Amino acid sequence: MTIRVLIIGCGDVGSECGKQLLSKQNPNFEIIGVRRNSDKLPQTFTRISADFTDAENFIGTIKQQPADYVIYSAAASQHNEAGYRSAYVEGLNNTLSAIAHWPQPPKHIFFTSSTGVYHQADHSWVDETSATEPKRFSGAIMLEAEQRLENSGIASSVVRFSGIYGPGRNRLINTVKTGKGAPAAPISYSNRIHRDDCAGVLAHLIQSKLEGKSLDNRYLASDCEPAPLAQVTEWLAQQLKTELTDFSLGRMAGSKRCNNRRLLDSGYSFKYPDFRSGYASLLKEMHRRENES
Repeated sequence: MTIRVLIIGCGDVGSECGKQLLSKQNPNFEIIGVRRNSDKLPQTFTRISADFTDAENFIGTIKQQPADYVIYSAAASQHNEAGYRSAYVEGLNNTLSAIAHWPQPPKHIFFTSSTGVYHQADHSWVDETSATEPKRFSGAIMLEAEQRLENSGIASSVVRFSGIYGPGRNRLINTVKTGKGAPAAPISYSNRIHRDDCAGVLAHLIQSKLEGKSLDNRYLASDCEPAPLAQVTEWLAQQLKTELTDFSLGRMAGSKRCNNRRLLDSGYSFKYPDFRSGYASLLKEMHRRENES
């Protein structure tokens, strides 16, 4: 039996998730990747070019692709209120409209959200049950999309990712290379998750559903060690043999600590459980590529 997994907005995380599912021996997976330019998708996928902001064309395309599981993993092309609403609310609405044409609904929909829905700024721990009163438009729109999916009547789970890093996401490394770091005081906690673990979490939840396990309606996906940003930049500077001379790096959002206990209890094992293991792997790969070039 073939299990069809439809990944809407199949970018970096979605593509890695599809690869991980295809690497499993059982069951047989067919990955249907959907993005504006499907040429960027792995050739092992069923590749579909469609823009979730173009309602008529998108719905007409997706209604012909019934699947067992759906991952909605959009990214806003514009980082303003209109861009976020288009990607996360309107795009999701278009997806649900297309699914309404299927002979039967998918067994489960997964929506990749963000810890930006949390407002806490007092270093407190947050989990899936914590209050969400975002002050920024990005978090508010993401929360609106979460609630739209939860009210759809289709079995679903929201996965709230913290700061994603990994291949091609080297902003903090490049910042530290310039000698810029974060101040030790006031303390500011940061939370992060490696791209491979983002994909791994989604693949794990699909596998869990296939094994007959019940899924929660939301998961907080962050590694096992929230850390002060100053500690992260100091460690990176040591690895890069760079002296930090500018300590003006700050966080745009509040300071909180993400608790991933629900995810761990579900049986997920992190490939990179803390920033050191994840960044060490990333730096090693960057060094290898530099030596080859």
